[in-house]
Amino acid sequence: MKKILLVVMFAFAMSTASAQVIYPKAGENWAKAKPSKYGYDEKKLEDLRSYIIDSMNTTGLMVIVGGESIFEFGAIDRISYIASCRKSVLAMLYGKYVENGTINLDMTLGELGITDHGGLLPIEQTATVRHLIQARSGIYHPASNGGSALDNPKVVPARGSKVPGTYHLYNNWDFNAAGTAFEKMTGKNIYKALEEDLANPLGFQDWDITKQRKGGNKKKSIHRAYHIYISTRDMARLGYLMLREGNWDGTQVISKSWHKDMITDWTPREKMNPKPGKVAYGYMWWLHKIVRPEMTGAYSAMGAMGQRIIVIPELDMVIAHKTDAVYGRKTPGSRINKLVDKIIDTRIQ
Repeated sequence: MKKILLVVMFAFAMSTASAQVIYPKAGENWAKAKPSKYGYDEKKLEDLRSYIIDSMNTTGLMVIVGGESIFEFGAIDRISYIASCRKSVLAMLYGKYVENGTINLDMTLGELGITDHGGLLPIEQTATVRHLIQARSGIYHPASNGGSALDNPKVVPARGSKVPGTYHLYNNWDFNAAGTAFEKMTGKNIYKALEEDLANPLGFQDWDITKQRKGGNKKKSIHRAYHIYISTRDMARLGYLMLREGNWDGTQVISKSWHKDMITDWTPREKMNPKPGKVAYGYMWWLHKIVRPEMTGAYSAMGAMGQRIIVIPELDMVIAHKTDAVYGRKTPGSRINKLVDKIIDTRIQ
């Protein structure tokens, strides 16, 4: 009887421990765990290093499961450019101000007085802030920076040909204007908001506001790109906040309702332009579709050259992947997808 009681008590202790949600402490390293703690094969994970070195240009990689790091590669503390992952970060920043009424997603650009070189057409002025963060504004004015469908005239509709809200186009003008709208309605610089609303509450280890700078050609558009420079391990914190539905160690940094809105497929994959493959689009987050069962409900922040924050709720996992533009390093998305498959395949069956 005593032996049975001890077994029951041990099982209860183990289940309680597994139910605990672990968060990294402010400014401190992520706790590390043996992969086997979460059902992953340590040797198989270590074997991935050869694939990463031979087939990718990774400069930083973290695999977080259960709030602990089970695999790391490269200089995870190095601060560098996260490319279009910035858009997903802006979506996270929007939440607090939508919730408190500071930002009204249904205000039109005309009402906000947002325009650009040469002005906006009357139909374009009816686009709302919500349309901007969905990439559905119908505004095809040149953007200040490249890296979106606007670079390809073969897929860009004529100005004024699409009613705002009816047509998706992955469009840097929309995303940059969403940054302008954020600053106009909140009265806050994006980088200051990032510091106060995310970096500080999440205890970023490597945050440096002096490294943040906007870019783009102001002669093309007055709306500049709000480039963001952070480390891989701080990218992982952003992903972990998303994994925990906006909660950080008991504090609801982003409301659950806004978290849900960000990863709702406002644009199903078949209605995206140009057709991106096996993803749909939320509020500046990419939603994985038609993929292996473990990726059900997964979503990502994606940036050029291989910047990724991948959230996989089914596995309680976050993957942060970084390349460094300074060194001209680039990893195609197909290889990152293959790496994710390889990481999942290290699970002990």
